[in-house]
Amino acid sequence: MTVEKPHHSGHRDRLRERFIDAPEALPDYELLELLLFLAIPRRDVKPIAKDLIAKFKDLNGVLRASPEELEQVKGVSRNTAIALRTVQAAGLRVLRQNVMKQPVLNSWSKLIDYLTASMSEESREHFRLLFLNKKNELIADELQGSGMVDHTPAYPREIMKRALEVGATALIMVHNHPSGDPSPSRADLDLTNAVIAAAATFDIAVHDHIIISRNGYTSFRSEGLI
Repeated sequence: MTVEKPHHSGHRDRLRERFIDAPEALPDYELLELLLFLAIPRRDVKPIAKDLIAKFKDLNGVLRASPEELEQVKGVSRNTAIALRTVQAAGLRVLRQNVMKQPVLNSWSKLIDYLTASMSEESREHFRLLFLNKKNELIADELQGSGMVDHTPAYPREIMKRALEVGATALIMVHNHPSGDPSPSRADLDLTNAVIAAAATFDIAVHDHIIISRNGYTSFRSEGLI
């Protein structure tokens, strides 16, 4: 007896071949289909992929959505939601590994890519510290605090304490602006100056303060603010 293949099986094969030939040519929903093939092996996933893109705008939005948000879309189970989140976590891990234990000042574009991927779409403000050794290699990347939509408390004394604990000789401050505007506020400038003053006491260099947003970033060093 001949078993008839599901109508979507040929589509899956064709899409895989197109991906192999020209991965950059696929639109977001088709890349998402390829991911969903792995989580949902016996179902037409094109409608699910299109619904996900419609709800979360693009592939980045889908992969950054919480499991609870993903499960609101018809056809997305808990296992499928976790699978999608795993892809996002793996991507961030790769970007992070590209900059860890590397001379940061010589890998600036990779650092910005990592920070943008991990912080630009956050709905709340987060403040993180990048600690460097004498070779300006990134030895620690730590979230120092999370706050409200437009403010995260940060304290120079605590920053210096942690820098000494990890044996850092330099640091870079990073925080995001959920508003989408990467322009520094008066509070951002005051904090930067306070940290620079505190760091000088311990002979620790402050290389930069970077503000990340969905519309770009601001480097205090590049803007002449440090």
